[in-house]
Amino acid sequence: MLVPRADAARLPRETSAFSISQQRLPALLAFIAGMVDLTGFLTLGHVFTAHITGNLVVLAAGIVRGGPINVAQALAIPTFMLMVAGVWLLARTRAARTSALTQRLLLVQFLLLAAVFGLSVITRPSTDPHGVMAAVAVLVAASAMACQNTLLHMTVAAAPSTAVMTGNLVSAVLSGLDTLSPDRTTRADARQRLGKVSPLLLGFLVGCIVAAAAVSLAADWAWSLPAGLAGLAAALHWTADMNGTNL
Repeated sequence: MLVPRADAARLPRETSAFSISQQRLPALLAFIAGMVDLTGFLTLGHVFTAHITGNLVVLAAGIVRGGPINVAQALAIPTFMLMVAGVWLLARTRAARTSALTQRLLLVQFLLLAAVFGLSVITRPSTDPHGVMAAVAVLVAASAMACQNTLLHMTVAAAPSTAVMTGNLVSAVLSGLDTLSPDRTTRADARQRLGKVSPLLLGFLVGCIVAAAAVSLAADWAWSLPAGLAGLAAALHWTADMNGTNL
């Protein structure tokens, strides 16, 4: 079971909240995020649905160059923000325990990605990536990723992001350099930090590679993979919670 942020400060250093689950749930979520981001980018009009701030760069370039504005790309940002606010409200009003909140958010993520998969199979938005159905799929996928990002921020102490890899990459490089330090404590801390971010970086990268192959082979059906994995994450967490073990 993940440990609430409020309790994290009382844990011994070697059993911090993130170290309990760093090899499991966060890495799986990063893998899902990589798949969602690249699948959405390739099938839904080059919109980022996980690395949401990337849309700001594309929008700014379009505005300066005088090109048409991708409405779905513009709406993805406030939609993401509203979903984060919704998760915050859920945490304050419904979830008394961190495990209960985590389970609910994993379920919501799965339902949203399953909706994107169903919508993609039925309407084939990749054939009209700037159409209405593609825009709807973008907003639903962005909502799922907002749910995922907020999940770790609110339930795991000092958890890195599972979608925005820039900060994780910087942390990995600095931690790698610190492992060369002559100071033993610095080396130990660096290895611990590297252990946190490395699975997420690898998971996101592999997710992108798998998504690229899936889109090439199956087009809109590629959404079945992140949806299925999101369902697996929810099921595994529920099973681990029932058995009293850590996911």
